[in-house]
Amino acid sequence: MKLTFRWYGDEDPVKLEYIRQIPGMKGIVSAIYDIPVGETWPLEAIWSLKEKIHKAGLELSVIESVPVHEDIKLGLPTRDQYISNYQQTLRNLAEAGVQTVCYNFMPVFDWTRSALNFRLEDQSTTLIYDHDVVQAMNPLKGELKLPGWDTSYEDETLSELVNQYGQISEEHLWQHLDYFIQAIIPVAEDVGVKMAIHPDDPPWSIFGLPRIITNRENLERFLRLYDSPYNGLCFCTGSLGASKENDIPAMLRHFGGVGRVNFVHARNVKITGDKSFREVAHLSEEGSIDMYEVMNALYEFGFDGPLRPDHGRMIWGETGRPGYGLYDRALGAVYLNGLYEGIAKSYREPSVQHKYNAMVGNERGQER
Repeated sequence: MKLTFRWYGDEDPVKLEYIRQIPGMKGIVSAIYDIPVGETWPLEAIWSLKEKIHKAGLELSVIESVPVHEDIKLGLPTRDQYISNYQQTLRNLAEAGVQTVCYNFMPVFDWTRSALNFRLEDQSTTLIYDHDVVQAMNPLKGELKLPGWDTSYEDETLSELVNQYGQISEEHLWQHLDYFIQAIIPVAEDVGVKMAIHPDDPPWSIFGLPRIITNRENLERFLRLYDSPYNGLCFCTGSLGASKENDIPAMLRHFGGVGRVNFVHARNVKITGDKSFREVAHLSEEGSIDMYEVMNALYEFGFDGPLRPDHGRMIWGETGRPGYGLYDRALGAVYLNGLYEGIAKSYREPSVQHKYNAMVGNERGQER
């Protein structure tokens, strides 16, 4: 397991030198944010990002994300040019030594929440999702802006996009994803870049738009599109764990066991109702996901890829990008690393119970 941390570049209030001080932290998850979606990423810009991270004593472990242009998701005739640009971006990333790329196939809207600063009992603030509140929002009137989103769409363009998706069913979206995968994965294989699709967040339809990367059955269908270790998953415990139907440790063991988990987002959520949840501290007792079993599963199938503590609360008076503060994510990183170390040692050494059984057996033998 390679511990990594999300960094949003020079505009991020969390500095690289602070991230470097987190025990066990080696890698950075980042992207180039000033290139319009669909255009090829210049090699020079990639090298510049990598060198900046390297000078801070860290490495560029994952690019998250290379966004997929909406014309590809819609299956428009213009998609081939955007796919060609995407292929060249992968070649450029590989030339700069990047080995993992995370992306998603969510129509129009990326991860979605109903509130960014919900105050918990301990007075920290967190991201929450209330389905009724979200469904009452009108995203076409600027009522939905979240950190990390692409906000380059004007209201008129956004409205046109949503209308176009009115003609797109889930099966259409599957066909368009398949078309994209058939074109992208051979290039990824050729240059040695592992692709990792991020689950839909939340894992159900919003605003009437189709969403398909949501559960075990659909993840299996996705992986069958192209049977290759380079066509893998970004297994996000928080996104998938927002649904009561998803058994996170079991799913992780299954997909990890077949070698298709290329990246892990470790986040805990507390399910508060049907299609409602709040993000909490990483500790198992805080949320609905057993993080011990998550880390145990990673150790069992020998996961050696990048993992990052995902969204955290805003604690100790920290301000900035909601969900992406330094303090709680740093605590999460240390907690996850500690769990992993303890699990690893328990596998390598006889358990206390085994030692006790051996001792009792020897004593009984001596008595006889």
